[in-house]
Amino acid sequence: MRISQLEGKRVALWGWGREGRAAFGVLQQRLPSLPLTLFCPEAEAAAAREETQGALTVRSDVTGAALAAFEVVIKSPGISPYGEAALQASAQGTQFIGGTSLWFAEQAAADGIVHDTVCVTGTKGKSTTTALLAHLLRASGERTGLIGNIGLPLLEVLDPQPVPKYWAVELSSYQTGEVARSGAHPQVAIVLNLFPEHLDWHGSQARYIQDKLRLVTEAAPRIAVLNAADPYLAGLSLPHSEIVWFNQPQGWHMRGDVVHRGEQPVFDTAHTPLPGRHNRGNLCAVLAAIEALGLDAVALAPAVQDFRPLPNRLQTLGTREGITFVNDSISTTPHASLAALECFAGRRIALLVGGHDRGLDWHDFVAHMAHDVPPVEIVTMGANGPRIHALLQPLADAGRFGLHAAADLSEAMQLAQVALGGQGGVVLLSPGAPSYGVYRDYVARGRHFAELAGFDPDAITAIPGIGIA
Repeated sequence: MRISQLEGKRVALWGWGREGRAAFGVLQQRLPSLPLTLFCPEAEAAAAREETQGALTVRSDVTGAALAAFEVVIKSPGISPYGEAALQASAQGTQFIGGTSLWFAEQAAADGIVHDTVCVTGTKGKSTTTALLAHLLRASGERTGLIGNIGLPLLEVLDPQPVPKYWAVELSSYQTGEVARSGAHPQVAIVLNLFPEHLDWHGSQARYIQDKLRLVTEAAPRIAVLNAADPYLAGLSLPHSEIVWFNQPQGWHMRGDVVHRGEQPVFDTAHTPLPGRHNRGNLCAVLAAIEALGLDAVALAPAVQDFRPLPNRLQTLGTREGITFVNDSISTTPHASLAALECFAGRRIALLVGGHDRGLDWHDFVAHMAHDVPPVEIVTMGANGPRIHALLQPLADAGRFGLHAAADLSEAMQLAQVALGGQGGVVLLSPGAPSYGVYRDYVARGRHFAELAGFDPDAITAIPGIGIA
């Protein structure tokens, strides 16, 4: 659906975060006479009325009946379409779309393709991969937009001047279906990996996988760049897209630390600024996508040396009194915590895990602690901390590691530093769980971690390269 098609319809916004504000701004500009209603929590209502100067009606009664009074509801990504109110309104004909859908519909060419656009999704690594993609595209000398879930809503860059040559778009599982819903098709779509995630939003692991894959199964990109090593992806058949595989010997893949294109060694990643082997492996996905755009990926690969890592993603803050503090606050799954541990193998690690409990299974994490080299200390915290602690207790009793329970991040930091016993090491915040209920988002959690470690949070939280450059 294009924005012009909203003219004359009964339209509401749902959510007053940055995405909601972006949608309001665009509609005010494009359709200034369109009446709008905003649904948001009562705590946000006063601010919304003040910011919009009465340009919309603000309501807090989010019910199926209230939503059903509108033909189209433009909702923020964090609001699940599987909630009771949304399902009731959908059954009565209300259409739910998001800013992502509107942006893609506006950008599509006559053939339906959003040309020179690469979408990136995956359970872990998608932000770094998208930023790296933008970095290498800019290294080719072309103006490139780095937008989407990484922190810049698409509707904030609807009509940029001048228009960039390339778009690097990060999409969460909340947004991938929006691309399909837009009727547009990305030129290239990357899917990195799939692990259980966001089960509270999607309702089940099966639906999470289905929603995530809609970027390639329903949005039908011209070229799909897929991870051959991922069991969910390896079996995919996409009759309407060309598939380019990475992480297989015939394509872009890693051999040790060296990136190969088939049999051709291209680039040694051992001393690159990319944090973690999984991110260096995702360089293969980036190079495959760049090649799919018709660029010389082999020539551009060395530009990775100038890449600036993103905050809150395996971010080394610094060292104090022999302890190195690493901020991996964006880690919201147990698999992400395991990947973080791999980055610091061989060092004395105090790992901080736990946060909002959305029912993810931690048994695989516990199995790794039983069979791989575990951290020397684990501190559990947050709402799901007791559940994780109980699963780990038998291993701690057997002497595999020290195990400690904390009420919150502040106490967890104290326990971790004491547990390392003045012998140095790494305090690693890789919680494997969201920050909901305590912090506004993972960025706020990362800032608090930096403060507790004695570092200036303002110096570490800016995302390099975001926007158009």
